[in-house]
Amino acid sequence: MTAPQLSLDLLNLKSAYCSQKLQPSDLMALVLERIHHCPSPHIWIFQTPESDLMKRAKALETLSTEERNQLPLFGIPFAVKDNIDVAGYPTTAGCPAYQYVPRHSATIVKKLEEAGAIVIGKTNLDQFASGLVGTRSPYGACPNPFDGRYISGGSSSGSAIALTLGLVSFSLGTDTAGSGRVPAAFNNIVGLKPTRGLLSLKGVVPACLSLDCPSIFALTCQDAWEVLQIASGYDPEGSFSRRAVWPQSLGLSEAFHFGVPLKRQLEFFGNAQAQTQFEKAIIALEKLGGTQVEIDYEPFAEAAHLLYGGPWLAERYAAIQGFIEASPEALFPVTRKIIEKGKNPSALETFRSLYRLDSLKRQIEPLWETIDLLVLPTTGTIYTLEQIENDPIVLNTNLGYYTNFMNLLDLCAWAVPSGFQVNGLPTGISLVAPAFHEKVIAEIAARFHQEQSVSMGATKHPLPQKISSFQHAQESSLLLAVFGLHLSGQPLNYQLVDCGAKLAFTGKTAPCYQCFVVDENTPKARPAAVRTSKEKGRSIALEVWEMPHTALGAFIARIGPPLGIGNVLLDNGSTVKGFICEGGNALDGLKEITEFGSWRVYLNQRT
Repeated sequence: MTAPQLSLDLLNLKSAYCSQKLQPSDLMALVLERIHHCPSPHIWIFQTPESDLMKRAKALETLSTEERNQLPLFGIPFAVKDNIDVAGYPTTAGCPAYQYVPRHSATIVKKLEEAGAIVIGKTNLDQFASGLVGTRSPYGACPNPFDGRYISGGSSSGSAIALTLGLVSFSLGTDTAGSGRVPAAFNNIVGLKPTRGLLSLKGVVPACLSLDCPSIFALTCQDAWEVLQIASGYDPEGSFSRRAVWPQSLGLSEAFHFGVPLKRQLEFFGNAQAQTQFEKAIIALEKLGGTQVEIDYEPFAEAAHLLYGGPWLAERYAAIQGFIEASPEALFPVTRKIIEKGKNPSALETFRSLYRLDSLKRQIEPLWETIDLLVLPTTGTIYTLEQIENDPIVLNTNLGYYTNFMNLLDLCAWAVPSGFQVNGLPTGISLVAPAFHEKVIAEIAARFHQEQSVSMGATKHPLPQKISSFQHAQESSLLLAVFGLHLSGQPLNYQLVDCGAKLAFTGKTAPCYQCFVVDENTPKARPAAVRTSKEKGRSIALEVWEMPHTALGAFIARIGPPLGIGNVLLDNGSTVKGFICEGGNALDGLKEITEFGSWRVYLNQRT
């Protein structure tokens, strides 16, 4: 099997390993050969020494078949953006003077390596992850592999190029403003920007810490999903890490509603070809069963403006304050110009912007009741290296028109290829959904990619024809919300414990629930939550337990009327299964206790 004949997508490599046609050391030799002959410059800031690669490969080869089967990424090569730590290798964040050698790998790198993956090297980026262009690096600008006169997109430029050229199977980027999506669009690959906090930030050089988000580039949606399942998870040592609250929805497939900005709000910055490609994408989504719904994009656009036009620049300054004040000349000129603006915002401006952002979130919330996802051009256009050099800030801002709002509004997105312009440059769309809805829209993203693309990245390898199901790593269990007698310390909590359920987290419903007492003044007294309007309802305290699927049937059999199990909307916008009341006549004569907001608070006042 020679280098040109081998596709590095996960499905193909796993098949080759399983059939014994390939060993990790063979693959490392092929990867090194491809890197040696690669015509695209400035991809790598640091390459893993050949001796280290072969040592890692040989160690994997000593494993038994059973041990290999326990490593889901056995022998899989990947690249790491050089603002993410790999133990023993330098981290520069695109700034030579900032370089340090970490003793420990970032949490996400550690998880991937423990799953059998092999780091090929650290990739080039817009310095300190500040930019969407791929040109703001003292290590050299990264030209587009499809046409070297154009930009590759940033800031995760090297990671995207290494993947599209077939040098690795997947790569890690970061995405604070669009850095995991713009390069995906410009390189004909998939970019998954997960929910903020789903991937740990431990070992990642901060750009804008409260908004930073590691991201995944892959050749297929299935590959990106598999990597996410391995790399994700709550990290008690990771800043802003969050426990996943997956909706119980099985996902969208046959029929769905997708939002598109009003025609007057769509921006292609004079690029008629990009506009045509987006219009074709809309038609393709409709053929997949989608119904287009025009939405007001203004709240998203205003939120996007806040990222660089508001006080969040101060967070970028805070991330490297000691370094930039001690060595300002070490920064790339345009990077320094942008980050130094972070010294200016006042606390007053910060709070005003936070209030405005909250207002924008509330304007957008009702939108998700009418659409399942939002569909946008990943970018409105693409620029040449010369254009960016002549106007680096304004044109970079244009590239963020459809991306900069994402983390401020706590959304997730799949960026997938949408074909090519007549000049041969790739285009892409982004499928956007609320936090923790990656799986809900994954199949739509995969099906669209399958329909629109004939090859993976810049390689000649065709997309795999089979679209596998998208499952969570912990799919054998479900999340169940409880409000009353099953709460920790309450009389029926033992029923959860006995069936193997574990407390996942405490939280609240969305502010649209009423709560009543069933069998008041009896030992069987219990709360009944009913979803209602925001005018009548409020948030109700609850616990969410992780329950094995195998125990659900027996548990439900114990539940008496008027209670049952249904969908419960949480205050973060996600949905879980939980106790609900049948409603209607079942509520007649019941005392309402909504005002207490909690079963425990109600019990305390009753005694």
